[in-house]
Amino acid sequence: MTTSGTNASSPSSTPPRDIESGVVLPVDAPDDDFDDPFDITTTKNASTESLRRWRQAALVLNASRRFRYTLDLRKNEDQEKRRRMIRSHAQVIRAALLFKLAGQRALVLGPTVIPASPSGGYGIALEQLVSMTRDHNLTALHQYGGVQGLSEMLKTDLDRGVPRDDGELTNRRNAFGSNTYPVKEGRSFFMFLWEAWQDLTLIILIVAAAASLVLGIKTEASLKYYSHINIGIEEGWYDGGSITFAVLLVIFVTATSDYRQSLQFQNLNEEKRNIQIEITRGGRREKISIYDVVVGDVIPLKIGDQVPADGLLIKGHSLAIDESSMTGESKIAHKDQKAPFLMSGCKVADGAGTMMVTGVGINTEWGLLMASISEDTGEETPLQVRLNGVATFIGIVGLAVALLVLAVLLFRFFTGNSKNPDGTVQFVHGRTSVSEAVDDAIHIFTAAVTIVVVAVPEGLPLAVTLTLAYSMKKMMADKALVRRLSACETMGSATTICSDKTGTLTLNQMTVVEAYVGQKKIDPPEDGLQYHSTVSSLLNEGIAQNTAGSVFSSKDDACIEVSGSPTEKAVLHWGVKIGMNFDVVRDQSTLLYVSPFNSTKKRGGVVLQGADSQARIHWKGAAEIVLASCKEYLDTDGSLKPIDNDMEYFKKAIEEMAARSLRCVAIAYRNYDIDDVPVDEEQLAQWNLPEDDLVLLAIVGIKDPPRPGVHDAVKLCTDAGVKVRMVTGDNIQTAKAIAIECGILHLGEDPTEPIVIEGKTFREYSEKEREHTSKQISVMGRSSPSDKLLLVQTLRKLGEVVAVTGDGTNDAPALHEADIGLAMGIQGTEVAKESSDIIILDDNFASVVKVVRWGRSVYANIQKFIQFQLTVNVAALVINVVAAISSGDVPLNTVQLLWVNLIMDTLGALALATEPPTDHLMHRSPVGRREPLVTNIMWRNLLIQALYQVAVLLVFNFRGLAILKLKNNEHGNAVKNTLIFNGFVLCQIFNEFNARKPDQMNVFSGVTKNYLFMGIVGTTFILQVMIIQFLGKFTTTVRLSLNLWALSIGIGIFSWPLAIAGKLIPVPETPLARVFSKPYQHCIASRNR
Repeated sequence: MTTSGTNASSPSSTPPRDIESGVVLPVDAPDDDFDDPFDITTTKNASTESLRRWRQAALVLNASRRFRYTLDLRKNEDQEKRRRMIRSHAQVIRAALLFKLAGQRALVLGPTVIPASPSGGYGIALEQLVSMTRDHNLTALHQYGGVQGLSEMLKTDLDRGVPRDDGELTNRRNAFGSNTYPVKEGRSFFMFLWEAWQDLTLIILIVAAAASLVLGIKTEASLKYYSHINIGIEEGWYDGGSITFAVLLVIFVTATSDYRQSLQFQNLNEEKRNIQIEITRGGRREKISIYDVVVGDVIPLKIGDQVPADGLLIKGHSLAIDESSMTGESKIAHKDQKAPFLMSGCKVADGAGTMMVTGVGINTEWGLLMASISEDTGEETPLQVRLNGVATFIGIVGLAVALLVLAVLLFRFFTGNSKNPDGTVQFVHGRTSVSEAVDDAIHIFTAAVTIVVVAVPEGLPLAVTLTLAYSMKKMMADKALVRRLSACETMGSATTICSDKTGTLTLNQMTVVEAYVGQKKIDPPEDGLQYHSTVSSLLNEGIAQNTAGSVFSSKDDACIEVSGSPTEKAVLHWGVKIGMNFDVVRDQSTLLYVSPFNSTKKRGGVVLQGADSQARIHWKGAAEIVLASCKEYLDTDGSLKPIDNDMEYFKKAIEEMAARSLRCVAIAYRNYDIDDVPVDEEQLAQWNLPEDDLVLLAIVGIKDPPRPGVHDAVKLCTDAGVKVRMVTGDNIQTAKAIAIECGILHLGEDPTEPIVIEGKTFREYSEKEREHTSKQISVMGRSSPSDKLLLVQTLRKLGEVVAVTGDGTNDAPALHEADIGLAMGIQGTEVAKESSDIIILDDNFASVVKVVRWGRSVYANIQKFIQFQLTVNVAALVINVVAAISSGDVPLNTVQLLWVNLIMDTLGALALATEPPTDHLMHRSPVGRREPLVTNIMWRNLLIQALYQVAVLLVFNFRGLAILKLKNNEHGNAVKNTLIFNGFVLCQIFNEFNARKPDQMNVFSGVTKNYLFMGIVGTTFILQVMIIQFLGKFTTTVRLSLNLWALSIGIGIFSWPLAIAGKLIPVPETPLARVFSKPYQHCIASRNR
């Protein structure tokens, strides 16, 4: 078995053998002359044209049901038009207002703004607040006293936020609304009933049943009158009525199944919309649901955040907002006091700031936009598209067979070769009445139509949705929120996972465990007495001011709490321990400018104005990068010393800490001339904070231990043929040490380039060098988001199926480019989450591995269902065709076949598509993108079962009277046909167990734990007993004796030992699907001409 993602997809090596399906993954391309519309390897960024093409190529009898969980292309276009209309409408209103205000100023008339009118206990009314925010009316804002004046009207403290009092929050919701918008209700159960009814074959059957009902009552009435046979008019409706009831049952069960799936998707969509955001209330930072935001809330904003409501900028540093979600233009808007209006739904592209909420919910443009469009749960998945291809292929064959049966039966009937059970000829020219002839012809027609019902599997593509819905629900319990359906199944084909280190492979519980000041290692690092007062003062200032975090008292004032990123929290905790008073230090100086930390430059800085009116610049970031910008350092006695002579000492200290898997952070400062700091906001926005000639204050080592169980999770991936690569912004030595602890690298080996590589080195490679080395990379250190994107693009180009984890805004391109983007739920920004396919709610790598298991389970469950369904298809079609051609009658009538269709289509899908994943799935290589859905193992299994069923049941069809020692009369033939029907259904019930494990001898392992499977099989069996014993008049069956029941069960149960024996037969490595698909390809190609 292949044990690495590298080997699993190497074009030069032998293709890996798929243990589950028993085939070699195909590497040769399909027929060059055939462009298969159903061959879409990824639907993540598929063109609308390719999506439209496969729909046009599909043979569909019920489009509303078949395409219900795929993307509605027309609806999608309409919604996009509506979005553009709402956006342009808002822009027109805003432009008109600006034009009007400009004209007023030109005429020196002064703007006319209605004074604020108190409402609901607040100094301004809802309408005035909404109007000002929606129109971006600066004049109104100035008249209300600016942000400060408006905050007083709204009773908001700009530093502490609104009070944390429930009554106050309720008052604000009553006065200004809640941050929710009306979501269009999902479709009712009756809509699903209507959709299930749209099936063309079912409509034809209902019409035929109605005609049969009328003719049947008429015939029975005439028989009673003329022949005095004691049948009675009340029995004339049985044939037509039973078909009608069977069709209605199929419609009801189908609608119920679809409705339950729809509810699951609604719940998952609700989870996706429920974003958690950080706010300031009562002087404390806390996380709340976006729905709980109220007008007046003070909300800190950082890179990657979504603006949760309309609002005004209180203060900001280089704040840039991506307003494309609202304006439709990918233009970044810079926000300052001249442009303070923030729109809900936009994303923070750069910088940081604090906002005050002025509009929520339906009172925002975003709320109006969301309320006007219904969220479409439809989405393509590659498996769905391919299954539509399989369904089309089966449907074409079934249609041809049905037409053949129809032609043969009509020919035999009208030529006098069809006989009644008592041996009399059914049609005699000149003697058989028109109504009797029409009634018999309708019976023949309904039999043919029913074959189409069984043969065209409308439920096959829906089985994907069913197993995806089940998997998504279970994955939520495994801490994975699926945003894109296709990611579930694509994850089953993943050959490599490019994982972040911090928080994914490690616990994200960071603590400062080592500290160097000057040439002294401070032990323990939190001993404040070992720091000189000068060093301590500068450190406190740098830690307290150069941070996006905060320090505050707990609810009961019992202890100190810290907010911010894990690294920020570790440094702040250390600062508090060495004597820093956060609020006091921040009050002693004024923040003039902030250069926020980002993953590209690996550091962040601030410029401050102290009490002495002098400016000071503080930097904090990756130790070796900050160290390279230093020319001096502060020694333990507070004296300044040149760093050149001692540079090697500091570099060695960093290397030693990194080798012990510590994250190294350096803190430095420099004095700066206050006159050189720009005063104008526009100049300040363009200013680059000086980052050279720094003075080193301290280097700290932060410990972030690996997650428990991560080593086993990495080994599980390796055994499954999935290569794990660590891509981190950390020092290469730190990355290497953590990789060894996690099992990505092995202890004792000394990995060299390119197994362990720096992002900068990989970036500087030529394209050919990158292609040559990328598969060998196990660890990439000091990587930027662009390096991660470059690695993903190169690996995909080489045929790998790539999963990527990411949490930052800059990770969004890599998450979007990857086959599966996995965003972190705790540390991930909203931008990263929106670009992802799956959100890992606990940021744990073990949860990523569980997603792989579920992805493989989706594919395996679909294959189980296909094997089961094709067995029924082949057996039912062959039995009816052979019987029709040879004897002019079909042993399985319309009502019986509809019951079989229900077992196969809906109940079978429900039973097999909800099998939980097993460890067996993780002991095979990834499933190839273009591997045939019906593998050689599946062909072997289904042909053995189908041939057995056909052989046994046809023997009973032709020789049953002799074998069972029955008389050749109406009752004898009824017993024989009932046995055939009962045996056929029980064969399917027992074969469902075989379908659970296509390649394993023990098909019963874990079956008792799958309560749904056992419940469906048990219910099906009980219903079959009731049909045979009590509903004979509806299904044209008779009661069977205990001996015949035992025989029926024996026929069904023999499929178990037969399946075990069949698995001993070897299968060829060349996929048989290629051979069978040739005629289908020609048929589809001719339809597309």
